[in-house]
Amino acid sequence: MQSMTTALLTDHYELTMVRAALGSGTAFRRSVFELFPRRLPEGRRYGVVAGVGRMLDALEEFTFDDQTVDWLLDKDVVNAECADWLRDYRFTGTMWGYPEGEVYFPGSPLLRVEGSFAEACVLETLLLSIYNHDSAMASAASRMTAMAEGRPCIEMGSRRAHEQAAVAAARAAYIAGFASSSNLEAGRRYGVPTGGTAAHSFTLLHDSEREAFQAQLDALGEDTTLLVDTYDIEAAVRTGVELTKGRLGAIRLDSGDHAMVAREVRDLLDDLGAEDTRIIVTSDLDEWQIAALRGAPVDGYGVGTSVVTGSSHPTCGFVYKLVARASSDEPDTELLPVAKKSMNKNTVGGRKFAMRRLDAKGRAQAEIVGIGNPPSSDGDDRQLMVELVRDGVVVGREPIEAARERHERSRAELPKAALRVSKGEPAIATIILDPEGDEAYNPYLHSAVPTNI
Repeated sequence: MQSMTTALLTDHYELTMVRAALGSGTAFRRSVFELFPRRLPEGRRYGVVAGVGRMLDALEEFTFDDQTVDWLLDKDVVNAECADWLRDYRFTGTMWGYPEGEVYFPGSPLLRVEGSFAEACVLETLLLSIYNHDSAMASAASRMTAMAEGRPCIEMGSRRAHEQAAVAAARAAYIAGFASSSNLEAGRRYGVPTGGTAAHSFTLLHDSEREAFQAQLDALGEDTTLLVDTYDIEAAVRTGVELTKGRLGAIRLDSGDHAMVAREVRDLLDDLGAEDTRIIVTSDLDEWQIAALRGAPVDGYGVGTSVVTGSSHPTCGFVYKLVARASSDEPDTELLPVAKKSMNKNTVGGRKFAMRRLDAKGRAQAEIVGIGNPPSSDGDDRQLMVELVRDGVVVGREPIEAARERHERSRAELPKAALRVSKGEPAIATIILDPEGDEAYNPYLHSAVPTNI
């Protein structure tokens, strides 16, 4: 029987690197890796960190059982020495990073991983796959909730994504402000509020719309949401109001010109005495359509495909790079900065810290990324990185509600221009400090062109 380990959700070359490093005697040199974005997706003004909690769960479960190691040996991915090391693998290092829900910008050191080269190297794909996916979903969801201006957004994209990706997307969307999800596994696994009523098939099942509505009302109560565009919208609204004596919770529109139809339905509901009945709209919505509906009498939005695909940006382009390493296996050996010099893919060596510079009104002005140890705050810089793992033990786990609240606070710090859905440059600049604390250069003036990190 095939084992259920997740350790092989890993790129082949991570294990061949460890195999070779064991042979050269460099596998256990203390090393620092960092996960960061070179740039934002084209036209985006900020990103949102998500997946931290899922990463911490996955880290604790990342082990190589005997069946997995035997398969690697059989395929000559690893040799006997590497296989023996993998059988006992547990991450024993430290991790610092941006907490979940925080916004980020080009060059933000979202995660810093410190341990031996071998134990940090094998985590590359695990970390990148979780962070790239979840942060892309949260970044898109944040733009949608910003455009909704307080009106609830409902995540309902499970049928448009891989079944497990849908669960992660629902979690990420909730962190970025969505009110609930249609995905029950997201509710069970992560505590995301869930909800749902009926599809067109339920209406078509019955001999009449009245019979279908009555069955739903009997099962779910008058506060339910009736789908009113299976046949004739006006007739359906009248039927729903009549059956509930004006106490119908909500109606859902899933087709047509939402702005025009919502106005017509609002007038009809008010004329029928159902002033408290809400109007929910669905059907291929995204942040631009939500923005266009802000002046319409719409009380909530159901979003599917766009949120589970990152609204045209399904990944964040995060990378995971070695930025410092010891020159020997001795525990007190000084860490040496290392950096790539590749064309358009250079990196900046050295262990990073990050702060957000705020003005007197608490508005974000710049992302400050420095090398070495962070200075004491002078009152206008907010430290961004928190401890996540200490000596292999997870210490940074938190309730999902904490991440959700953090996102609301962190997005509120941004300049107002950050919340526009039109294409633009990052809302604030990223400033790199040298080890003495002086501004060295600013490689992030333009998000859509290659940078120096």
